[in-house]
Amino acid sequence: MNWLDLVGWTGSALLVWSLLQARLLRLRALNLVGCLVLIGYNAALAVWPMVGLNVVLAVINMWYLRQMLATRHDERTYQVVEVGVDDQFLAHTLRVHAADIARFNPGFHWSEHTARRSAFLVVRADEVVGVVLSHAEGDDTAQVDLDYVTPPFRDLTPGEFVYRRSSLFTDRGFRRVVSPPDMVAPYYHRLGFRAEDGAYVLDLPAADRA
Repeated sequence: MNWLDLVGWTGSALLVWSLLQARLLRLRALNLVGCLVLIGYNAALAVWPMVGLNVVLAVINMWYLRQMLATRHDERTYQVVEVGVDDQFLAHTLRVHAADIARFNPGFHWSEHTARRSAFLVVRADEVVGVVLSHAEGDDTAQVDLDYVTPPFRDLTPGEFVYRRSSLFTDRGFRRVVSPPDMVAPYYHRLGFRAEDGAYVLDLPAADRA
């Protein structure tokens, strides 16, 4: 096998690997890289129809990547919907993703006996992309029990929209939010949380009483 064949096989492998990704951002990025490699490979062999095909696919991937990256922090794209703690759709979502939730939130437990529970769904249009569950810990602390993002959106951290809208907590009298201590791959340091006792803490502004 010469070096050019190796380039062609590498590009093909990247395309196949990209289609095995559950995360949309990673899928598009790997697919784009595979297309670029195959553009060079087919151009070297003067296989122009395949060059054209991969150019089109590369442009499509770049368009979707641009859309995802441009809207990842956009509140018009991702919205927070508060639901009842006994909501049947919430229960269904937790059941469907139970195995994945246990993988990334191994310490998750949300007892019906805990005080002042709250439940939020993060949605994109009519699609659920995340779940945040919390309860009161003392008078002024909101303890997050679950911060879960569905696999396609895991590279985009849509849970940030719950914490960005601090009124969701301050209107309930909370002055700080504490992350789940056992969460795998936490991202809170990027949202202004500070590390404390094996978890992350967000200090909230005082509620506006005007």
